Amino acid sequence: MSLLPFPGQPAQRPRRRGVASVNAEVRDGIVPAAGSLAKTQDLGPAVSGQNYRLVALIIASALFMEFVDATVLATALPTMARDFGVRAPEMSIALTSYLLALAIFIPASSVLADRYGSRTVFRAAILLFMAGSLACGQSRTLEMIVVSRFVQGIGGAMMIPVGRLVLLRSVAKQDMVNAMSWLLVPALIGPIVGPPLGGFIVTYLDWRWIFYINLPVGVLGVWLVGRFIANIKEDQPAPFDPRGFVLSGLSLGCLLFGFEMVSRPGEGGAATALVAIGVVAGIFYIRHARGREGAILDLTLMRDPTFRLSVIAGSLTRITQGAQPFLLPLMMQVGFGFSAARSGTITVATAIGSLAMKSVAQRVLRWFGFRRALIWNGVIATAGYAICGLFRPNWPVWAMFGMLAISGFFMSFQFTAYNTIAYDGVDKRHMSSATAFYSTFQQLMLSLGICVAAIALHLAMLANGHAAPALEDFSAAFWVVTSISLSATLWNVRFARDAGAEISGHVAPAAAEKQAA
Repeated sequence: MSLLPFPGQPAQRPRRRGVASVNAEVRDGIVPAAGSLAKTQDLGPAVSGQNYRLVALIIASALFMEFVDATVLATALPTMARDFGVRAPEMSIALTSYLLALAIFIPASSVLADRYGSRTVFRAAILLFMAGSLACGQSRTLEMIVVSRFVQGIGGAMMIPVGRLVLLRSVAKQDMVNAMSWLLVPALIGPIVGPPLGGFIVTYLDWRWIFYINLPVGVLGVWLVGRFIANIKEDQPAPFDPRGFVLSGLSLGCLLFGFEMVSRPGEGGAATALVAIGVVAGIFYIRHARGREGAILDLTLMRDPTFRLSVIAGSLTRITQGAQPFLLPLMMQVGFGFSAARSGTITVATAIGSLAMKSVAQRVLRWFGFRRALIWNGVIATAGYAICGLFRPNWPVWAMFGMLAISGFFMSFQFTAYNTIAYDGVDKRHMSSATAFYSTFQQLMLSLGICVAAIALHLAMLANGHAAPALEDFSAAFWVVTSISLSATLWNVRFARDAGAEISGHVAPAAAEKQAA
């Protein structure tokens, strides 16, 4: 049965969605949002097609492939570094290039889907991801894998938001919770499966199989998309902002790669030039976007205090979240001498802690409110990752596993709270641009976290006179990134005491007394 729009459906117009539904889609930053998601039919079709569960499964499978790939790679970095003949910290650019592609192309994906159709763009995204995976498996140098990962990232940037857009347009309101649960599963299960799978592949096979296993899944996905997903387009798609896209991409790209190159010996001049170009391009973009309707990144959203504080505080916190998957496997394999398999079975604890958090977030926010929860939970989450800097080979495995699970629990709660309250003051008309803006910053700061970690590790090695990273160098790097994230507390205290009260259901004591009177 085809999933084409049903006869008599309402015309496309901005969808009336509450913040709670946005939170369910965005959640804790694992699945980025995209601007097009707010431009769907009011309630979707009156009745879901009989294949809507299959559509959800197709999209979830594509996302699962992407999330597993990302988490598996972090475990394999030390082995890949040996094959490429580079120092392990230099492999950070392989993670950065992928996240950079996400940050640049996520805002553009909504315009492409509206203009060329969701099926066309989603299928092209899978093909691009497969092409990047094949190129990664064939890579013989660090430079080649960086380019290949960027191609993968372009596919991933379109796969995530367009896949959810397809689901929103194919499923009736009463079936949305069931369908969306399929879509969120890969975000939660992928990070759990990834580290031990990566450890197994690297220890017993060849790291190139990390990328080759994507190919059969991708081929099946392309066929299923063509068979079961409708090619829905907008009658009047929003105009693309080419100048803004070029300026923002140039700024983000130069800044991130400039920061990354700082950690490489002899690259100081090139790094400085890239950072300078990035700053200049950023200034030109701000001038271009200021007060402009339809800018690819709408800067007027920062006028809303709740959105602004969530972006700033969340960005600082994501420095640690981006650095952690880079530093932990390196420390355990290079510093401790653990195998990739053993390292993967320990670092999986953060994903398990994150999954456990899902059942308590709403109740905690109802009890304490957003402001108090963000302040105190932020301190606890950051302190947990700072303790990781004290890990040593003689620590019991259960102690490291438990500490990582606790840290993942609190950090995941922090992002759930940030991503929920961010949209509290955003009106429905700007919800599309707000989700695109916020998603881009999510990916940007994860990339920057890797860069900061690599720079901190390199500087610690220089300060201690080490040719290879030692345990004290990893400790210093952990404490640098967590100290940056701890500064988010200065912004958390600026949230209004009643911020997000309608979402959380929390009633402040003063308000409760007033209501009782």
